[in-house]
Amino acid sequence: MSGPGEPAERGAIRVADRVVAKIAAQAAREALPALPRTPRPEAAVSVRDRTARVRIALELGYPLDIGTHCGAVRRHVRSRVAGLTGMEVREVAITVERLRSPHLGGAGQERVR
Repeated sequence: MSGPGEPAERGAIRVADRVVAKIAAQAAREALPALPRTPRPEAAVSVRDRTARVRIALELGYPLDIGTHCGAVRRHVRSRVAGLTGMEVREVAITVERLRSPHLGGAGQERVR
């Protein structure tokens, strides 16, 4: 009996796009500061030939350095998706859907436009 062969000889596992999207959304959550009543980030992915392109939609607290937070999310998503799936992550596009501020009073008034 021989040991396992090279990866190409053993076959490959295909990770479904929806699984990659869930990993990306979770990674984005991990990279963001926790804010009450903030919706979870949403992720969409496109996978082709073991290469992923990820799109993340976020709500962020305000005031904050938006560029710094988006960069942290981008790096963490790229690292986690690559680490857990073995895919190359070519692009992580971030869309900030809303900014929320705890300084604004009243129910439903925490959105900054």
